[in-house]
Amino acid sequence: MNNTQKGKCPVMHGANTETNKSVVSWWPNSLNLDILHQHDTKTNPLGEHFNYAEEFKKLDLEALKTDLKKLMTDSQDWWPADWGHYGGLMIRMAWHAAGTYRIADGRGGSNTGNQRFAPLNSWPDNVNLDKARRLLWPVKKQYGNKISWADLFILAGNMAYESMGFKTFGFAGGREDIWHPEKDIYWGAEKEWLGKSRYENNSDSESLENPLAAVQMGLIYVNPEGVDGNPDPLKTANDVRSTFKRMAMNDEETVALTAGGHTVGKAHGNGDASILGANPEGADVETQGFGWMNPTRKGNAEDTVSSGLEGAWTSTPDKWNHSYFHLLLNHEWESKKSPAGAWQWEPINIKEEDKPFDAHIAGVRRNPIMTDADMAMKMDPEYRKISNRFYKDPEYFADVFARAWFKLTHRDLGPTTRYLGADAPIESLIWQDPVPSVDYTISEAEVEDLKSKLLNSGLSNTELINTAWDSARTFRSSDYRGGANGARIRLAPQKDWEGNEPKRLEKVLNKLKEIQSGLAKKISIADLIVLGGNAAIEKAAKEAGVNIKVPFSAGRGDATEEMTDAESFAVLEPIHDGYRNWLKKEYAVKPEELLLDRTQLMGLTAPEMTVLIGGMRVLGTNYGDTKHGVLTDRAGVLSNDFFVNLTSMNYSWKPVSENLYNIVDRKSGATKWTATRVDLVFGSNSILRSYAELYAQDDIKEKFVKDFVKAWVKVMNADRYDLKP
Repeated sequence: MNNTQKGKCPVMHGANTETNKSVVSWWPNSLNLDILHQHDTKTNPLGEHFNYAEEFKKLDLEALKTDLKKLMTDSQDWWPADWGHYGGLMIRMAWHAAGTYRIADGRGGSNTGNQRFAPLNSWPDNVNLDKARRLLWPVKKQYGNKISWADLFILAGNMAYESMGFKTFGFAGGREDIWHPEKDIYWGAEKEWLGKSRYENNSDSESLENPLAAVQMGLIYVNPEGVDGNPDPLKTANDVRSTFKRMAMNDEETVALTAGGHTVGKAHGNGDASILGANPEGADVETQGFGWMNPTRKGNAEDTVSSGLEGAWTSTPDKWNHSYFHLLLNHEWESKKSPAGAWQWEPINIKEEDKPFDAHIAGVRRNPIMTDADMAMKMDPEYRKISNRFYKDPEYFADVFARAWFKLTHRDLGPTTRYLGADAPIESLIWQDPVPSVDYTISEAEVEDLKSKLLNSGLSNTELINTAWDSARTFRSSDYRGGANGARIRLAPQKDWEGNEPKRLEKVLNKLKEIQSGLAKKISIADLIVLGGNAAIEKAAKEAGVNIKVPFSAGRGDATEEMTDAESFAVLEPIHDGYRNWLKKEYAVKPEELLLDRTQLMGLTAPEMTVLIGGMRVLGTNYGDTKHGVLTDRAGVLSNDFFVNLTSMNYSWKPVSENLYNIVDRKSGATKWTATRVDLVFGSNSILRSYAELYAQDDIKEKFVKDFVKAWVKVMNADRYDLKP
């Protein structure tokens, strides 16, 4: 080492900085299991025993709110506040933390504090939000682990509004921070910022690739200059409507959020955007996490460049009022270029007193501005109707905006049982997927009696297991929607989903209702569904020679149609289920990749996925009772036969079609079984094979059953937040 000359590095060049040097880059078509490692706790410095809910209970929420309001007007020389108030910046930070949410897979949103990490910390749409987070650091430092970054982002946005005179609908804590980038989230296939190759038809906003919601790489919503950077409010209206719908917002909520978000603060584009320094993730160490450094003049205050547009939307951008609609609807607007060269709209013949003061130069007034999306609120016929109503009824607008802002910032937090803090609103909202609570308890003897009734009901083990699985598999750890609690599998649209085998489901539900009607204590259908699956698994394990009790916790309620927004639940419909070896149709994405995506959403690890697949196959739970992957001669018995026969060299594997294979006896040449790609990947992928070989061992039968039961219970209880420590 002492003899190392300058330029001769003693370690491999780029080994720890160049992402394209990873092992998997040598085999780009290999199944990448990294999506399942997001649940790895080794990156979390707080340790496995840290309980955020308990820490939050120690928080003096009122003191924190007071300190946040003080922060809003405590302008710092290194990043001066516009009009002496950081409200607009903090609201943008909270908005952009929450605004990445999309309904298709529930990913994105404010629930993890992921704005601290790449790629979000360096998105073009998040320019200078690194300054907002750094302004918050003294508050986070003071309150420590009692408030997460994720919660602090949203609370800061709320306090920004309240410090400017608006009463918010409420705030609930409960967002736990992650400690590494969420690499599993697909933000688009483009390889450059603001790239746009996510439409099947560029002229059709509805053809935006699923599960995406934003129109371009690195944007939260739409391009503020117009579609592809060209002003055209009617075209932009189509993009706005499509992207906000994919973020769970209707037209009225969209107008309210646009107006409410632009009532305060300003856009920044007073300079040359091309000379800004690297983004935070690409900047060198001396920047200490800051990005987009501006080398000209002050580089901040009146010289700030963020979006490239320049100006405020209202006459008093540091106060909540109704001037947004007054300016938008009562003036004619023309398209002009900002100092940074971005398209924006400015009013024609505006009175001097209607102009906002410059954010930093005393006594100077500037033209207000509108983005192309703002102009869409005026020029699109449906948006215009809503804007007119809001203009005429300020109180109604304030109420709609308060509710829409709460929905935007809490949509991915999950049901109210996860809410923390005294400021959580009491009113139940339908988008929270409410489930009625139950007031009964069940003794161990009663549980055993119920299991006996279920097993002797005439329903098969497979019917009981499949119904329990189908009820629970809708759970998404991304936004905490779905799951067995509520038994919404009884209701539209779930009862009619193809993947739920409606005829079989109706038969099972009718029998469960019959059993329920004969009980002295009315147990919920939701509990009976899960208990039926548990009982069938216990029976199958016993037939394998393992006596085991599947843990059961009563307490699930039965949701009603009135509690269920059927349209919003449509996005939870399964179009594939590798656990039941089912594809609704052929897709461009390989079945094993679809399996990984579903597994990650369910909050399962690779070993849990493996043991569940092996168990489900031998239990004969395939969709439509197909025999693909049922690698056993004793279907219905919870054995490790799937792994034994998958790893056996007594067989060879012959492709029949793109997703079907024959498993052939090497000696006789006869086809013994059939299998799909999802089955065979557990023998072909080196990591998954290591798990499969473990479960194929002769000494593993009892562990296999125990591990299967543990993973099964995890799925059944995924939405039981009352059971979480």
